[in-house]
Amino acid sequence: MLTRKTPQEMVRQTLQNRDIKDPDVLRVMEEVPRYRFVPDSLQEVAYEDRPLPIGCGQTISQPYMVAFMAQAARLHTESKVLEIGTGSGYSAAVLSRLAGQVYSIEILPDLAESAKKILQLLHYENITVRSGDGSLGWPEEQPFDAIVVTAAPPHIPKALLAQLKLGGRMVVPVGEGDLQSLKIIERTAQGFESHTVFSVRFVPMTGQIREEGKEL
Repeated sequence: MLTRKTPQEMVRQTLQNRDIKDPDVLRVMEEVPRYRFVPDSLQEVAYEDRPLPIGCGQTISQPYMVAFMAQAARLHTESKVLEIGTGSGYSAAVLSRLAGQVYSIEILPDLAESAKKILQLLHYENITVRSGDGSLGWPEEQPFDAIVVTAAPPHIPKALLAQLKLGGRMVVPVGEGDLQSLKIIERTAQGFESHTVFSVRFVPMTGQIREEGKEL
């Protein structure tokens, strides 16, 4: 496997030169083999900082965005994480090297199955993947220390807010159209605190969220 850019170059040129400062995140971004999560025809550009198609009309997020969301989630080795939108499994792999357990939901069954296979092949043993409606979360495993959402809902799903642990953080792109707002939401004793980080572009979230009333 040959790539135009190495993982080390990606970390040094793309991540460290921006606002990714967490040494654990930087280490994991260098260690997780992104090229294994993209089609064979795209492996040589796997470490470029851009999204890449993975089939089913979906993409693998750019490395910077994966790193930023992982850093913003403030994970530790005991963290229990819910990921909405497994996709290729790459982001789950990154999160799993920072957290204790990752539960990842993918609404497209074919992607869920392919992600399961590659994660098992690469021995990411603390990730559980299932196919389902991510806007409903994973009620039987709540509460979560962190929730990382990789598809954009039109508004924050109520179920995800309910499943966030007190003191936990959700990182989620919110909005309609080509551009959304990346938000960080923290659950406090008084309720939820939300702030917007910057504009992003994610695939839209589908499922029951389209029928749900606006929240937050």
